[in-house]
Amino acid sequence: MTKLIVDGKEIDVPAEYTLLQACEEAGAEIPRFCFHERLSVAGNCRMCLVEIKGAPKPIASCAWGVRDCRPGPNGEPPEVSTKSPTVKKAREGVMEFLLINHPLDCPICDQGGECDLQDQAMAYGVDSTRFHENKRAVEDKYIGPLVKTWMNRCIHCTRCVRFATEIAGVPDLGAIGRGEDMEITTYLEKAMGSELQSCVADLCPVGALTSKPYAYTARPWEMTKTESVDVMDAVGSAIRVDSRGREVMRILPRVNEAINEEWITDKTRHIIDGLRRQRLDKPYVRENGKLRPASWQEAFGAIARAVGAASPERIGAIVGDLPAVEEIYALKQLMASLGVTNLDSRQDGAALDPALGRGSYVFNSTIEGIEEADAILIVGSNPRIEASLVNVRIRKRFRMGPPPIGVIGEKADLTYDYDYLGAGPDTLAEIVSGKHPFAKVLSEAERPLIILGQGALMREDGAAIMALAAKAAEKVGAVTDDWNGFSVLHTAAARVGALDLGFVPGEGGLDAQAMAGEGALDVVFLLGADEIAIPPGAFVIYQGTHGDRGAHRADVILPGATYTEKSGTFVNTEGRVQIANRAAFPPGDAREDWAILRALSDHLGHKLPFDNLAQLREKLYAAYPHMAAIDAIAQSDVAAAVKAAASLKGKPGDAPFASPVKDFYLTNPIARASAIMAECSALAAGESREAAE
Repeated sequence: MTKLIVDGKEIDVPAEYTLLQACEEAGAEIPRFCFHERLSVAGNCRMCLVEIKGAPKPIASCAWGVRDCRPGPNGEPPEVSTKSPTVKKAREGVMEFLLINHPLDCPICDQGGECDLQDQAMAYGVDSTRFHENKRAVEDKYIGPLVKTWMNRCIHCTRCVRFATEIAGVPDLGAIGRGEDMEITTYLEKAMGSELQSCVADLCPVGALTSKPYAYTARPWEMTKTESVDVMDAVGSAIRVDSRGREVMRILPRVNEAINEEWITDKTRHIIDGLRRQRLDKPYVRENGKLRPASWQEAFGAIARAVGAASPERIGAIVGDLPAVEEIYALKQLMASLGVTNLDSRQDGAALDPALGRGSYVFNSTIEGIEEADAILIVGSNPRIEASLVNVRIRKRFRMGPPPIGVIGEKADLTYDYDYLGAGPDTLAEIVSGKHPFAKVLSEAERPLIILGQGALMREDGAAIMALAAKAAEKVGAVTDDWNGFSVLHTAAARVGALDLGFVPGEGGLDAQAMAGEGALDVVFLLGADEIAIPPGAFVIYQGTHGDRGAHRADVILPGATYTEKSGTFVNTEGRVQIANRAAFPPGDAREDWAILRALSDHLGHKLPFDNLAQLREKLYAAYPHMAAIDAIAQSDVAAAVKAAASLKGKPGDAPFASPVKDFYLTNPIARASAIMAECSALAAGESREAAE
């Protein structure tokens, strides 16, 4: 630790701190534009000037290390001043320079109310300027459908350039020209090629880069801000939902160091138009081959007749990718009261079994723990499109000092260098047997990490692949007393919560693939399950939010609420329990899903034992105590789970692994209803065709 005196206050800080960080540790407020805690130091804006006793002039605190400060003549700690007249005059001079070319169009700027330049000009701006030349004019750039540019406002802080290069791993942005002629551009005026490109709008400290879909729709002080979690993938990113009245206006990231740091994907941010398009806002009943609007009583009556005419072994229930734990629990209780054992939450057929133990289906190393891994093997996964923020962590670990990274599966651009080991199960078997050179690399690592993707598990030989991966984890010592390196990467937000509840076939029950067989069942209940096709002949009840694939097949439709319209519990891929809070209300006659199931239970003659959400959660927490520990990961015996998984029988096939996500932008009903996501998908498809050609 190093001693410093900041504004007369003596503090101890680590020697690797910058002076800016040390001053903030002492409680001083240091203005800045170019400095950002998660990006490299650029030292462009000079707004963070401070005065060090003995220095000939003010220094940029973001680029000056604490270890570089000289002690006084008698060994006194270095003295730093952040409030002296010299510092104030220097910062006012810097602000005057920054405003030379700024258009000063705050009343019409989308950044208004959330602009760092506006805020700091209030403290360091002056009412006159010494510069009277014409302002510089810069042509606006096209950098994609998600980010709007207004380059006259740019102050060349280069945050966007550093984010694209360092965090996103796509060096699409850069600077051309020098001095007054410098411009931030994509060089060829093409769209940015990252799933995180909209984060540059959050980083921009002026109004040069803003959200294009959100432009001119609302001001920040008009909106109600609700903390929630994302369900577009299984990462569980921390988000803030801003709503005005009944409408969600935008989604922004919240800081959560354990999961998403302060980034979110473009899909998370921009599916908001999908929340209101193609919505189911009233019950429907199919008559003479056509769906017609109906009352809740009619819909429940039709369901009661169908269920009453079928025996329990001819009834099944499938949970989709987006439902919260509460409605899954309610559906499980309802099916149990009817004597139904045909239950499944794995509509893609993934070989995941809660009977093996929780450690066999969660991301045991945790997302934050990726930074501790010193060798990584990715099996049957493309984390860049399946869980972009997990990929960001792997890239962060790569930039800290490249560990050996091996990939078995698709050969894709993951934004970091890796060794491509092979395409299918044969390569994984070679690692288990020790014949592959990468097996030695993993064995010699102190903290080897094996990431098993859904592309390896959703095959017919999924159980055999799970056994191979578990044997590999045992062979290389990936599971020890202080390190759990066997990690399953999910793509569905509802999957881990449903597995925790044991929403899988009971004794003698059929799984999802069997339920989707010809003539397998008479009645099928789909809770938000849109990615599975039920053949003709079965009576299908679909409870969901959008007129998507499940609704097209349904005989009765029950309109539910999206994740922004209800309070619900979700469990992310690492097994962390999280709460999504209600930011708006469902449209029309749509209701929260647990309430629909509670009302339906009355008509089926098996009343569920709760009348409100608090009572439901009381029952849920009594049955599954770990669900009450919000933002915590329940401990489990990972070694026993991996051992159980290694004992699974079956013969691996020869087919190469393929990612379950074919189109990053269109993975669920909300995304498929979004016009913005459709535009992004078309653009990405066009670029991939050009690359192939």
